[in-house]
Formats: sequence, structure tokens, C-alpha cells
Amino acid sequence: MHITAKVDYAVRTLLEIARAAQTGGTAALKADAIASAQRIPPKVLETVLGELRRADLVTSRRGPDGGYWLARPAAQISVADVIRAIESPLASVRGQRPEDVTYGGAAESLQRVWIALRVNIRAVLENVSIEEIALGRLPEFVDALTEDVGAWARR
Repeated sequence: MHITAKVDYAVRTLLEIARAAQTGGTAALKADAIASAQRIPPKVLETVLGELRRADLVTSRRGPDGGYWLARPAAQISVADVIRAIESPLASVRGQRPEDVTYGGAAESLQRVWIALRVNIRAVLENVSIEEIALGRLPEFVDALTEDVGAWARR
């Protein structure tokens, strides 16, 4: 799976907004504060924030008291939600959903491999919330997966 810069920026944007809300901030977070804190190019951030707004993950208001808020609690926003908002499906094969791809001959079983891959991607990304990442309290299964020495091996 390839995580694009845009998805990375979107997740980090939501984490920054969530962290501001957790520290008792009720004011909206300004785009320039997000860009500065996360070192995201302002023009790219503008695009990302627009997509997050259209996906109902953030809300915004213009003006001196304006800025960005999460549209729902950080605990209710998964990493999968962000990826789907920015890039569409979590796993695709040549731009198609795995269940829509068919093969013949020796590759007939390949569709099941792609579907199994999607199941495993979902198992992680749908079960890790923006709140958990922002608080640094990842689910135990993430710790278990990353404690495996093989997880860190470059292949």
C-alpha cells in the first residue's frame, strides 16, 4: 500500500486540530498554525482542508475568529475515513474494487489475495482513530504488530 503525501498531510492536519481541541482549546485552529506545526506547504494544506471539509471531517468558518474544527469527535474518525476522503478506496486493483476484478487460468485465485489484503488493511485503518494517535494511545493490536522484528525489516 502506498500512502501519498496528500493522505499523510490530511491525517497530520486532523491530528493537529484534535490535539488543539484536547488541550482545552475551543477556538478554531487557523490554517497557518497547522501548516507551521506540521510543516505542510500552505497551498497544499488549503487543498487538503477543502477535501476534508467536503468529506465532512472538518468544519470551518471565515473571519478573525475563524479557522477549522473537527466535524465530529476525533474518536469517531478513523484513519480509513481520511484515506477514503482523500484518495478513495483503501485497496484497488487497476482502479477497480477487488471484488470487481476477475481472472482466468493460473491467476484465478488472485482476486481472493487482493480481497484478503483489503481485509487486513481495513483491520488496521478502520480500528485506529485520530483521537488514539493524537493522544499517543494506540490500540494494543498496533503495538503487537509493530513489536514484531519483521515489521521493521526493509524488503
